Amino acid sequence: MDGAAFRRMILSAAASIEIHKQQINELNVFPVPDGDTGTNMSMTIQTACADLRKLEDPTLTKAADATSSAMLRGARGNSGVILSLLFRGFAKALKGKTEGTGADFAAALNAGVEAAYKAVMKPAEGTILTVSRLSAKVAAVEAEASGDVEHVLECAISAARNALAETVHQNPVLEKAGVVDAGGMGFCIILEGMLSSLRGEDVVAPEAGEAGPREQADFSEFATEDITFAYCTEFIVNREQDKDPELLRAFLTELGDSLVLVDDDEIIKVHVHTNNPGRAIEEALTYGSLVTVKIENMRLQHTEKVMNERDLPPKVAAPEKTFGIVAVCAGAGIASAFRDLGADGIIEGGQTMNPSTEDILREINRTPAEIVYVFPNNKNIIMAAEQAVPLCEEKQVIVIPSKTIPQGITALLSFDPEGTAEANTEAMTAALDTVITMQITYAARDSEYDGFDIHQGDYLALYGSSLFGTDRNIDKLLTDLALRIHEEGKEFVTIFYGQDIEEKKARKAASIFAKRCPNAEINLLSGGQPVYYYLISAE
Repeated sequence: MDGAAFRRMILSAAASIEIHKQQINELNVFPVPDGDTGTNMSMTIQTACADLRKLEDPTLTKAADATSSAMLRGARGNSGVILSLLFRGFAKALKGKTEGTGADFAAALNAGVEAAYKAVMKPAEGTILTVSRLSAKVAAVEAEASGDVEHVLECAISAARNALAETVHQNPVLEKAGVVDAGGMGFCIILEGMLSSLRGEDVVAPEAGEAGPREQADFSEFATEDITFAYCTEFIVNREQDKDPELLRAFLTELGDSLVLVDDDEIIKVHVHTNNPGRAIEEALTYGSLVTVKIENMRLQHTEKVMNERDLPPKVAAPEKTFGIVAVCAGAGIASAFRDLGADGIIEGGQTMNPSTEDILREINRTPAEIVYVFPNNKNIIMAAEQAVPLCEEKQVIVIPSKTIPQGITALLSFDPEGTAEANTEAMTAALDTVITMQITYAARDSEYDGFDIHQGDYLALYGSSLFGTDRNIDKLLTDLALRIHEEGKEFVTIFYGQDIEEKKARKAASIFAKRCPNAEINLLSGGQPVYYYLISAE
C-alpha cells in the first residue's frame, strides 16, 4: 500500500458511504428529522477527498497526513469527529513510510481507536467505538500471521460486521427498535470501500464523473463584481392596509431580481436581490408592520467563499477585548437574541446541519478577543467545537457544553465581562442545568419508541432529552407541556416559534401557556428556526 493506493482507498470509501448515507441515517432510532449520522460521516470524509485530489503523486505519509488533517478540520457531528479520530491513527502509524504492510494497517486502526476512546468522556458499548475496537483487535492478531494488507483488511471487516450485529443487543434502545448502530454501520461501509479499492474495484458515487453534477459550485469561476445586486433581502410584513400585493411585486421587480413574493390574508413574504434593501423595506412598511427582516451582502459572502476555496490563510482578528462569544444557532430571531446578549459571531447550524470543526474555528479566529467562549447549543456539535480548541493557536478557546438553544441563552446571561475566565466558565456551565428545554417537531418516519406508537407526520414533543408525547394536534402537546411546567412551579417561560409557524398560531401557543401557567411570565419571540416548530425554555 503506497501513497497512490491509499488515496484511492479513501476516495473509494468516501464514495461508498455517500451511496449508503441515507440508509445509515434511517438507522437512527429517534424518529425526529435530524437523523444525520450518515450525512455527517460522509461530509467528514469528503473533506479529505478534496485535499487528496489536489496532491500529485503523494507519498504514503503525505496522503495519510492530508487525510487526517482534513478530516479533523472537516469533522461534523459526533460521528464525524469520532471518524476523524479513527483516521488520525493512519497519520501516526504510517509516518515516514513509503509503503504500508498489513502490520502497519493494523497499527493504524489500533492507534485510531485509542485516540477515539480518549476523546469520548463516557464511551458506551454498542457504538462505532465498539465496532472499531473489535475490528482493530482482530486486525492486530491477523497481522502477526500475514503482512498482506488486503488479508488484514478482510479480517478487520469480518470482525467489524460481527461486532455491528451485536450492537443491537448491547444498547437497550437499539434492541427495542431492532436495528444496529448507525455509526458502526458507517465504519463498516468505509472499510469495505477501502477493500474494494485494494482489489481494483474502486467505488464511484453516482454523481461523480465528468458528465455528472458537481458536489458543490466553484465560486471562483465568476468575479465578485459580476454580482449585479448585492443584497439578498428577505422579510415578512403584516397585511394591515388594504393595498394590492401585486403593486409591491411590480415595485420590487424594478428594484432588483430573483423576486419571490407570497401572500395570504395576513402576511406578505418576500425574497429579492437588490442594491437598495432600504427602499424595499420602506415600501413594504406601507402595507403594515414588519415581522422579520434578513439582509445579507452576497458580494461579501462570495469573496469569503472564494478565499476559503483558494486555501488562503484564515483571517485572525487582533484582540480588542478580553472576552469574545461565538454561538451556533439557526434562525434569524434566535441569532438576534444571542447578538443582543453579546455574541460576536454566529455560526449558522444546529439540528440537521451540524457545522464542521473548521467552520467553528473560522468564526473563533474572526472574533477580536483574547479568550473566546463557544456555545455549541446542540449535543451533536459539542465534540466538533472541542476539536477546535487545540487547533486555535492565537486565542484561548473555552467550550461551554450547551446542548440546546435555551441552555446557551441562559448560560450567556450569567456571563460577566468584568469577571475572570475561570469564574465565567464556572458560572455559565453551572447555569446550563437551571433551564428546562422543550421542543416540538415532527416524526420523520413510523417508529415505536419508549412506549409511544409514532407515525410519520405526527407532532413530537420533547422534554429535556426525552420524548414527552406525540399527537396529530399540536395544541394538545402544547397544553400538556404547559401543565407540566405549571406543576413544576416554573416562573419564566420563553417560546421561540419557528419559520413554519405563523405569528397568529404562535400567539395562540403563548396563550395556552399563559392560561395553564398563571403565575409564570410568558415571552413569545420569533426564532425563525427550521425543523423545530417551537423551542421553549422554562426556569
